[in-house]
Amino acid sequence: MAFNRRSFMAAGAALAAAFPGLPALAELPRMVRILVGFPAGTTPDVLSRKVGERMTGKEGVQSVVVENKLGAGGQLAVATLKTSPADGSNLLLTPMSMLGVFPHTYNRLPYDPVADATPVSMGAVFDYGIAVGPGVPEQVKTLNDLLAWFKANPAKANMGSSSTGSTLHFTVVMLARNAKVDITHVGYKGSSFAIQEMLGGNLPALCAPLGSFLNQPALRVLATTGAQRSRFTPNVPTLVELGYKDMVFSEWYGFFLPGKASPETVKKLNQTLRQVLGEKDIVDMLALSGMEAKSSTPEELASALRSDLDRWGGIVKSIGFKADA
Repeated sequence: MAFNRRSFMAAGAALAAAFPGLPALAELPRMVRILVGFPAGTTPDVLSRKVGERMTGKEGVQSVVVENKLGAGGQLAVATLKTSPADGSNLLLTPMSMLGVFPHTYNRLPYDPVADATPVSMGAVFDYGIAVGPGVPEQVKTLNDLLAWFKANPAKANMGSSSTGSTLHFTVVMLARNAKVDITHVGYKGSSFAIQEMLGGNLPALCAPLGSFLNQPALRVLATTGAQRSRFTPNVPTLVELGYKDMVFSEWYGFFLPGKASPETVKKLNQTLRQVLGEKDIVDMLALSGMEAKSSTPEELASALRSDLDRWGGIVKSIGFKADA
């Protein structure tokens, strides 16, 4: 006998009516809002919209709306999640930094990264790259070449990142410290502005998400920060390969529910997200930006957040940086 989803739900409803003590076969809310702390057109925004498209029609979801909550470097989106209903109708997609780094760089945050956000699933992971532009001689072909050039030209020893107080900024500081080279960090408002400065010859080097460099033939990627070489730049060595053993840095995007979400809601959303994130168009879309689609269990995401909170806490303390000092 054919036993489709509709008959299964009907049977479940009848069973629940006959045995009130049994849990109901829950579906997700009909309308879901995904909170994103960054502007339209950015990678987290585009990923959220693609995920929302694929969620629609699954597990009772009829529509998904992406809401861009801009402000305070992504903090506003997390703060909005904190006060939202925890029934599955509100979901946050955020980079790791808002939860794993900001607690160490800000004296006051409008949320608790553990109590106010319930891990559901990772969404994507990516490495950083260190690249040089036309402002550096063509003879500079390796990271060691760049460091030697910096030493010989201290007035030009500048390396940018997309934001002061970011993990990219701290990667520059840690590289300078480990290489024993004086490097001046230059913070920008986004990697695109920094790349324009590089292309114009005004900024010698940049640490940015690896995808920022993939379609920039005038820029030369000298190193990446992952544990292994990236499939997007297979001929580029990692910092570990170059002797910087503790310099493995990467970023992830994660999906979170409000802090009081029930285990049943977390499980249902996790199952849906893991299915969606495995779809080819999402995998291919992220690859264009140098990212790997990656889902996870809630426990794996919680473990990753705990690990990053611990690690970045030590790094930020050693640097002595405070964003709101």
